[in-house]
Amino acid sequence: MSQTESSMFSLQGKVIVVTGATGVLGLSFIKAIVAAGGIVGVLGRNEQCAHERVANIVSNGGQAIALIADVMNEHQLQLAHDKILAEYGKIDGLVNAAGGNLPQAIVQPEQDIFSLHLDSMKKVMDINLWGTIQPTLIFGKAIAANDGGSIVNLSSVSAERTLTKVLGYSLGKAAVDSFTKWFAVEMAKRYGDKIRMNALMPGFFLTEQNRSLLVDEQGHYSPRGTSIINHTPFNRFGNPNDLNGALVWLLSDASKFVTGTKITIDGGFNAFSGV
Repeated sequence: MSQTESSMFSLQGKVIVVTGATGVLGLSFIKAIVAAGGIVGVLGRNEQCAHERVANIVSNGGQAIALIADVMNEHQLQLAHDKILAEYGKIDGLVNAAGGNLPQAIVQPEQDIFSLHLDSMKKVMDINLWGTIQPTLIFGKAIAANDGGSIVNLSSVSAERTLTKVLGYSLGKAAVDSFTKWFAVEMAKRYGDKIRMNALMPGFFLTEQNRSLLVDEQGHYSPRGTSIINHTPFNRFGNPNDLNGALVWLLSDASKFVTGTKITIDGGFNAFSGV
């Protein structure tokens, strides 16, 4: 690969905000962005974790800033927006990695299907959908005011494949897919090729939200975890860094003609019929 081709994948000097940056996938994302030369805004609710991650990046020669905010709190997001602009003067990218599930929103096999815990499901839909839309509206405006950039959302195979138990999460991620395509088109009509929006569609990764569904307390696969592994041609769960190549590509100039789509990263789960 030539120097020019290599530089297409560089994030050198780009200022990128990552929501959910205090989570498992968020940690992998911010490391990948810094390794590609980017400056990262570590946005999350866990103040101690955010500052620790920033300190680690800075001590290793990178650039980062802690942004303490709940993606459901518009005022906190606006303060985070003002803080990073005051520090760096621009925003080039946004990764909407905040999301997740709640135990009360999981539909158990013995549960009455006509007595679902709707309040919990609404909360799960809110954090996944509105927790993606609200940061986009706030940080996206700064991206548009700059020379443009890239926004990457987090989808899930549950948006396309029917997975038992996780109805609220599936609805939320399906809505994120719809938003990704809709907003990408609307931005293109208004800003041309300046701003792109795409999504990553992970398969099964062990995170805080789904660990209890996939493994037991001893770390052995649960029946559900075993079923997933048997339906995954790569025969394993994903590692957080399995997402990083696609993430950096979508944030970089190498994907400058890509918008309104999603990249499936699932070890073959979605492609496999089971036969």
